[in-house]
Amino acid sequence: MKAGPTPIRIRLVYWAGGNPYHHHQDLNRLADAWTRPETIIVQDPMFTATAQRADIVLPATTSIERNDLAGNRRSDFVIAMKQAIAPVGESLPDFEIFNRIAAKLGVADGFNEGRDEMGWVRQLYEEVRQDAVERLGFEMPDFDTFWERGYARCPVRAEHTFLADFRTDPAAHPLNTESGRIVLGSRTLAGLGYDDCPPHPAWLEPAEWLGKGDASDLHLISHQPIGRLHSQIETGAASVAAKRNGREQAKLNPRDAAARGIEDGQTIRVWNGRGACLATATVTDSVRPGVLVLPTGAWFTPRDENGLEVAGNPNVLTLDIGTSQFGQGCSAHTCLVRAEPHIADQRDAFDEYQDKLVALATA
Repeated sequence: MKAGPTPIRIRLVYWAGGNPYHHHQDLNRLADAWTRPETIIVQDPMFTATAQRADIVLPATTSIERNDLAGNRRSDFVIAMKQAIAPVGESLPDFEIFNRIAAKLGVADGFNEGRDEMGWVRQLYEEVRQDAVERLGFEMPDFDTFWERGYARCPVRAEHTFLADFRTDPAAHPLNTESGRIVLGSRTLAGLGYDDCPPHPAWLEPAEWLGKGDASDLHLISHQPIGRLHSQIETGAASVAAKRNGREQAKLNPRDAAARGIEDGQTIRVWNGRGACLATATVTDSVRPGVLVLPTGAWFTPRDENGLEVAGNPNVLTLDIGTSQFGQGCSAHTCLVRAEPHIADQRDAFDEYQDKLVALATA
């Protein structure tokens, strides 16, 4: 029998920016995996759920504590992001953190290439400016003028129609596809033979959905929160204001609430076979029957031996599966849950969570 691949043992994790304890689709599974590396280093401006589980935390500055550039491929401006305040506490810009690590490793010259923070800001802008001239014949101001003004206009295509050349002459302007045209049936996918990704558009039964659930199940929709971006600044005023009784709001239809003995404003337990979390019930007819809506982004806060999450993070409930073997996208909305009034006394754990939120928000 042929031996399988040798498992890779990860001994160290270095995470700079981001919060996997927000976007991972099965947080209890992640928490188990997180215990295996010997050392975990997190570099972040915020004391996120990920940073709270690190062996070493390197505090990084926010964007208002350093100099930088802002822009994207579809923007008609490059913006000068000028440092507004000095770094808070012992925080350092990401560049400076990596530069100091490179120095300790003896490779600082190879990392910084002789430039400091402003040297790199200038270099990156000049590369954009040179490309605009050489490729598009568009003149952007020199760096000093740009930095003083605070912005520079980029070349854009006015009145642009997407795929206009292809529509006019498909043979002369093929698309970057296997046929050069819009693909409705894929030879590549047909050759792969994936049973969960046929070569043509098709409806496939989800792993979990109300079509094969029972009367106690609700379909979970976990949308982006209104008071923050993903999990960023979870302890900020806007984020806290969007909560109810200190927890995330779980919205459900009056019919479903009545069937489960749930009252508006009550703490409820939302659970399935993967995990459970607490949230505050908001009973509203804006949610269709059979659906429970719980926003993403609450900092993962398990508080008992059974892993009950008290902040209202829906990612203890979602499935950690890809959309298909080929796509491997996020399939968080393929999820069934149940809900009930929370009867157990969790005041001590909840008060601890509330105290942590207040401490972080006022630090």
